[in-house]
Amino acid sequence: MTEAESPKGVLQSVDRALSALLSFTERRPEWGVTELAREHGWDKAVAQRLLTTLTARGFLMCDATTRRYRLGPSVSRLARVGEHSGVLPSLVRPVLARLLRETGESVVLNVPHGSGYRCAAAVDGTGPVRYTAIIGALMPGHAGASGHAIFAHYREPELRQLFGASPLQRFNEHTVTDYDVLLERYAEVRRDGVSVSHGEYDEAVTAIAAPVFQAGSVAASLTVIGPAHRVSRAAERLTELVKEAADEASTAFGG
Repeated sequence: MTEAESPKGVLQSVDRALSALLSFTERRPEWGVTELAREHGWDKAVAQRLLTTLTARGFLMCDATTRRYRLGPSVSRLARVGEHSGVLPSLVRPVLARLLRETGESVVLNVPHGSGYRCAAAVDGTGPVRYTAIIGALMPGHAGASGHAIFAHYREPELRQLFGASPLQRFNEHTVTDYDVLLERYAEVRRDGVSVSHGEYDEAVTAIAAPVFQAGSVAASLTVIGPAHRVSRAAERLTELVKEAADEASTAFGG
């Protein structure tokens, strides 16, 4: 982007630095100077200065051997501040409320948390029989649609590191405990853009979840969850509503 092409009031050097940071995703966690310059159409010297400056401030780290860059500790610090300030939940509360009106079932926004996921925001379904989510509750990443929608977008080596070498915990006969089966499930989620689980963690519930993206990386999952007999019967209709809502949430997050 040239100075003339920059929106009014935008400082080009800062805009370029932010563009460089947003280039780092789960699928592309490392960049070299030449690659980044080519990706954005920058002069190599400009890319080098940007990366050096970001490294000096801790936003990037440079491998001394490969000379390739990865995100640094300053990014994690800002991410923690943003999470504790409740930014993401506040952005999608209108989406959760609308999905509740459309489905009548509980709607939950979950975010990744180590090898599992954490409930960041939720609205309870209507009626006397419903699923109630607890804000802050931690759930196992391998059991259920919410986790599948998130971890399907992680690379396999990272998944194996997160989930560990021990056998995956079984909660009931529906829980996926085999890595190969889990990876097949994840491939289906990436293909279909949605995950449906029937009692993998809690036998009494069925959940339908879709990933929510931010800057090209998975940031959360949006889930409709409720009594198995009711949600399973309406799964086809609910699936489309969840996918549409997740797309809207991704837009709110900055895609």
